[in-house]
Amino acid sequence: MRVMVVDDEQPARERLKSLLGQVPDTELCGEAANGEQLLRQLGETRPDVILLDIRMPGMDGIEAARHLTTLEQPPAVIFTTAYGEHALEAFETQAVGYLLKPVRKVQLEESLRAASRVTRAQLSAINPAGQAESARTHVCARVRGGLKLVPIQEVIYFQADQKYVTVRHPEGEVLIEESLKQLEQEFGAQFIRVHRNALVSLTHLDGLEKGTDGRARLRMRGCQDTLEISRRHIAEVRRQLRQMGY
Repeated sequence: MRVMVVDDEQPARERLKSLLGQVPDTELCGEAANGEQLLRQLGETRPDVILLDIRMPGMDGIEAARHLTTLEQPPAVIFTTAYGEHALEAFETQAVGYLLKPVRKVQLEESLRAASRVTRAQLSAINPAGQAESARTHVCARVRGGLKLVPIQEVIYFQADQKYVTVRHPEGEVLIEESLKQLEQEFGAQFIRVHRNALVSLTHLDGLEKGTDGRARLRMRGCQDTLEISRRHIAEVRRQLRQMGY
């Protein structure tokens, strides 16, 4: 069993690695200090199980696990947490593996034997802080068996085309299998809808121009593309551009 350890605290990672060395039929395949590092290393580490801390700077464990569920064959996830017993009732209810810090060898062995894959439904129900699920810091796409991460702040626009959504960013584009409506609900404060099939980042708006067909099109900083603006959304786009001094 290939196991990856993810925790922002070096002593915690060292403890888990030491314990794994005492568990038969396990192999440490990698370690990371946050969720983003974990996802970027997946193609190389290829873990069967991930020991995943919840609270980490940058991308935390919950968001990383949400991205993992997009894989066709995601690794199993065992959360590690320093929360008290009362806060862990939610984990038990949702049948998601967890380990309470400081991790003990017996509990680690039991969790590894019972490791199961985390579903989106379970992740939606897990909320240690008792607050609503927060927006992701990244979107990710499956590429050659791994995951390509794109920070939300670098997304220029989302454009829907049948079952896929194109994510345009400064280095190119990727395809994701999410609905534009869900993306708007999650990231609406940072984007503006310009057409029924397109959302554009407010920070990348660059002005209007008229297309060869006489229709208004939107210019965007960071790429040479232009997008058609529907009549339904033109007034709001113009209002937003005026606010930004265009």
